[in-house]
Parts: sequence; C-alpha cells; structure tokens
Amino acid sequence: MEGTVKPLLNKKQPPKSFYLRGGFPGRIRQQRMNSMDAGIRFGHDLCSVLEFAERREWLVTNGRGSYGSGTVANLLTRSYHGLLVAALAPPVGRTLTLVKFDESVTYRSSRYDLFTNRWRGGAVSPAGHVNLESFRLDGTVPTWRFALADAVLEKRIWMEPGADTTYVAYTLIHASEPVGMSCKAIADYRDYHDRTRAGRFGQVRVDRIDKGLRVTMFAGARPLLLLSNAAEGSPAMEWYYGFELARERDRGLPEYEDHLHVADFRANLRPDEPLVFAASIEGSADPDIAALERRRTYEDRVIKQWAKNRPDGDKGAPGWIKQGVLAADQFLVDRPDPDGAGAGETGKTVIAGYHWFADWGRDTMISLPGLTLCTGRAEIARLILKTFARYVSQGMLPNNFPDSGSSPQYNTVDATLWYFQALWAYYLATKDCQTVAELFPVLKEIVGWYRRGTRFNIHVDTSDGLVYAGQKGVQLTWMDAKVGDWVVTPRIGKPVEVNALWYNALRVLGNFASLVNEDGAEFEHLAEQTLKGFQRFWNAASGCCFDVLDGPGGNDGALRPNQIFAVCLPWRSLSAPELLSAEQQKGVLDACAGKLLTLVGLRSLDPANPQYRGDYDGDRVQRDAAYHQGTVWAWLKGPFIEAHLRIHGDPAHAEHLLQPMADSLVAAGIGTLSEIYDGNAPTRPRGCIAQAWSVAELLRTWTLIEEEKTRRPADYPHSQDS
Repeated sequence: MEGTVKPLLNKKQPPKSFYLRGGFPGRIRQQRMNSMDAGIRFGHDLCSVLEFAERREWLVTNGRGSYGSGTVANLLTRSYHGLLVAALAPPVGRTLTLVKFDESVTYRSSRYDLFTNRWRGGAVSPAGHVNLESFRLDGTVPTWRFALADAVLEKRIWMEPGADTTYVAYTLIHASEPVGMSCKAIADYRDYHDRTRAGRFGQVRVDRIDKGLRVTMFAGARPLLLLSNAAEGSPAMEWYYGFELARERDRGLPEYEDHLHVADFRANLRPDEPLVFAASIEGSADPDIAALERRRTYEDRVIKQWAKNRPDGDKGAPGWIKQGVLAADQFLVDRPDPDGAGAGETGKTVIAGYHWFADWGRDTMISLPGLTLCTGRAEIARLILKTFARYVSQGMLPNNFPDSGSSPQYNTVDATLWYFQALWAYYLATKDCQTVAELFPVLKEIVGWYRRGTRFNIHVDTSDGLVYAGQKGVQLTWMDAKVGDWVVTPRIGKPVEVNALWYNALRVLGNFASLVNEDGAEFEHLAEQTLKGFQRFWNAASGCCFDVLDGPGGNDGALRPNQIFAVCLPWRSLSAPELLSAEQQKGVLDACAGKLLTLVGLRSLDPANPQYRGDYDGDRVQRDAAYHQGTVWAWLKGPFIEAHLRIHGDPAHAEHLLQPMADSLVAAGIGTLSEIYDGNAPTRPRGCIAQAWSVAELLRTWTLIEEEKTRRPADYPHSQDS
C-alpha cells in the first residue's frame, strides 16, 4: 500500500464559457433542451423526506450488462446498489466493485454531508438528504443539487457507453468563499446477489497510479481504478459494519452488510471547474468532464433515431415518451456469439430487469417490438433475432441465461412462439426479406419439433390442433414462480395464451413461406385446425375463456389475464380469421376490465379466487406465492389496451388507460417502469425497479394509439358499445 497521490498539475482546463448552468457543456445543454421538453424533478420538500427519497432509485447503464444504481437519498437500501456493478463476462457475471462515495463539504467553517447511511438497528447517520435542494433526471443522468448555506453544489453520475466506467462529477454553482470536499471511497468485490462480511478479503492492495489509485481486493480480482482530475487521493483500510438494507428486509432476505473503506480523496472546489471521478475496471478510463458530453451525445442520438422513425419527428410527443425511449436503451446490451457464426456482428440481447435479472428469451421477444422497433432501432432487433436463433435447441429458445455463464435453460413453452411475433413485427417495420429467408429454416424447425414433441411433454394434440405442455415440477409458461419443488402455477395442459401464440405463429409462417417462395399450405392447414380447436377455450358459463384446457384436474376456469391474447391475436397485419367471435372478444375484455384491471396493469388472478394474494411481500416463499396469484403486472396493460382498441377503436380512452403507466415513471425506478405492483390498493411498486417488457409495452402501446388516431371509425364495428 503506497502513499498519498499527488494532484494532477498543470492540467489544461476548458474555458469557463464551456460550462453553463451547473457544468453542462453549453452545446450539449441546448441539445437536451431541444430534445427533452419535459423532465423529472423532485424538490426539497420531497427529497428531504427519507421515506420518499430512499424509495426513488436511479439507474445508469453501459450497454454491456454493467450498471450503477442507488437512491435519491444516497442511501444504500439494496445489496444490488453500487456505483459500479461490472459485468465481468458480459452481459453476466455482474460484480459489485465500487459501492459508494461518502462525500462531505466544508464551507464557512461548517461541515455538510451529501450522503446518508442507515446502520444496524435503524439509526440514520449522517442524514445528508436534508441538504438536498432538488433531484432531477436529465436524460438518464441523475443530478442532485445541494444547498449548503449560500453555496450551491451539483452532483452527477453516469456511465461510459460500451465501457465499465462510472463517472461522478461535482460542480460548484455558487460560493462566496473556498469550498473543500472530502470523499470516502467504499469498495467491495462480490457477486451482486451476495452479501459481504468484514474480513472477507485478505491482503487488499491500494497502489498509486497516474491520476489516482488502483484497488485490488485479492489476488486474481480485477483491479478497480479510482481516478480524479483534481482530487488528492490516499489509501485507507477500514471496515464499515452493519449497513442496513431496508428493501432486502422487506423481501425477507439478509438485511445487513459490511463494506471496506479503501481510499480518501480531498479537493478544493471552484465554480465552473468540475471535480470529476472515474471508477473503472478498464485502463483507458479518463476522469474528464468530456465524458459527460459523450454520454449526452449518445443519448441525443437515441432520441433522434426515435424521432426519425416518426412521420412528424418528435412533434406532439409527450416528454415522458422520450424518457421511455431512453429507458428502453438501458435494456439493450451486447451478447457475444456462442459459436462465432455471426462473425463481424456483435450479438445483442435484452436484460429482462434491473437489478437482478439477466437476459431471458421470453422477455426479450415480448420486449423487442417496443424497445427496438418503436424506437427506430431495427438493426438492433435484427441482431437480437439472429443471436437467439443460434441458441435454438430442439425447437426451443432459451428461457434464460444464468449469471454464472453456464448453459442456457430451456424450460419455456412460449418464448419460442413469441419469437415468431418478434420476427413478424421486425419484417413489417423493415421489409427485410433477406433476414426472413435466413431465419425461415429455424421457424420451420421449431414448428416441426412442436408437432413431433420436444422437451417437457410439449407437443401438438392432433385431435384439436392445440399445444399441450407440462410435466410435474416444471414451470413452462410466463407464470413461472417456483420455490424448491413447488411450482406455484403449473398450468399443465393447454394454456390459452400459448395456443393463441401458436395460432399466430402458424399464420406468420404461412405468410413467410409465400415470401421466400415455399409452399405454406401445410402451415395454413395446421392454423385452420388450431382455429377450430380454439373454440374449446370458450367457457359459456362465465362468458370468457378457460385459462387452461385438459389439465390434470380438467379445464381451469380461473379468471386470469392470459386470455387477453385471444383478443389481441392474430395481429391485424396478418389478415387472418380471428380466434374468437366479436361477442366473445367483448366478453373477454369485459371480464378482464371488471376483475383484473388496475391503474398500472392487470392482476394475475381474480380477487374473488380463493388462491388470490393481493400483497407481494414477505420472504421468498410468500412473495413467490403471490407472484402470479394476484400481483399486478405492468406489461399486461399493453395487450389490454390493444384489445380495447381492437374492439372499441377509442384512442382517447386508450390514452386515458395508458397515462397511469406514464405517471409510474417516478414511482420507484426514476425514469423507468417497475416489474410488478401489489394487487391490492394502493398497488405499490414491487419487484425490479426497471423491467424491460413494462417499458416496451408503454412505448408499443403509445405507438398503437397514435396509429389508431389515423384509422377510420368504420373500421371498428363495435365502437357503439364503448
């Protein structure tokens, strides 16, 4: 362990005119003002209330699976929080490296803390959130403004696109005398699911390097570089015991953790001369404010690409849609090709949710239209489709890719069928016949396996043309909660949404066959058989559909949201016969509206059902027992609104239905959407703070509504029933 790091001398600084209003480069600020006409901002009255500030979480990402995340209060509440959680085997292998900075400012002989800690037993010390004047989100960059007597200080955090580097910058907006800052760097080195206890690491090295320190937690660990453009750093070695993690306690998980204080930094702050830190596992990192311009330029390109995809650019689009477009980008990440078949192309995938999900096949295909096509990023959609095609096995797409980097798991019946939907949406957006031709053999192979039978007793019943799936102890549909050997919602038999997807897949394949000059008669014949057999799902007694047919206990009449897909599918673009009659479609929509619809999504089970669980809390067993037994899923609001448009053609009411999802952009994950909500009022956000298909369906549904506004009312014969 070496001594004090000398501050960088004679470093050339940009002219002061380069910085305007809190350190933003002037050109970039003007771009942001032009592209984002609405922002997310909380004032002192909210930021100073710990109950509020600790439940609003920010997220920054790098497009490789790495991220940084924390709370408005600068308080750790999850084991997943950290300034740099690096994907060491992108997009998985996520490892907590830099936990946080504990910063204090000395001004006018007084000390002001900028951070907050809660310790074992519940004591909060210090309470730096009370010094917050405001918090706002500029694009995806969280920005704090602190009021320290008459001094004003801003802090920003962002990640370098494509690099495992997190930046933290401080800009002194105003002060009447010198301002000193001290910053404690708190580090770790563990899998992001784990916890650390003091003494975990042996010989920790903190070495002096150019511009900062290199921290090596143990032999073989990737070094963490802590760099600064103006701060003087010195090693430290002190364990901090008993950080209390309130959200982990809520989830019934270990709620305490220790972390290692590895370094101290000191600097004098001057107006319009930002103090910049770079925390990185890459040797090329540079603590320069120019990194903020690169981040802003990147986000402006994302917004401009979306606007370019619209007939009128960004005119008439609400600001929250633009925030959603940036949120969508956070889920799109690189995935290396498994066998080199895509030489020259970077594979792409979708992180299902932050903080704890990796990439899942089902989530990726459901999310693809909203995250990529509705944002004008069809090339990424193409790469995702080709990446996953290389993982098809026995006619099945992977359910998920484990964090450990081990072989993908294939326990899903519907991910493969969603793949057909995603490819059809891609084709409609691009008319890319070449990619369709490349993937057509994969589609044929999938249908062949489903007809012959594949894993987990997945097969087509030749008597009715419907897909049967399931075996004891395996969860195959999206309702996939499992605790040990207990599958909470096994749904063995013929699930309604699976067969709606199967029918649509056959229609898609028939259309693609004609496109690539192959005979599609076989697929059309199979589709007709499925169409006829699908009438078995109609439950005349309840006026809606069975959830599952031919299960171990017979037909399951539980009212669940899965049947909404029997109204949404087939997509109108296929010009295929619909699965249900107009009267039946309205029955399904009314049943879902009456029992399942909430402001933020659809409940996963009718509250009148004895198995209903309206609160998603407690330990893992309690939470998983509620996961699909009443919990509200935000992504299902999209299919419900789409069904409403199909039946009633009422875009004004559809906008009203969508607005609460937009309002939820500030409810938990700031600028993004949660995974789930309690089934009972007040439907509190739960689960992941940022979920891919929630954001995707917000964007896709808004796009559908905009398209609906251009249609003639005569296209909707049931509009008089609205």
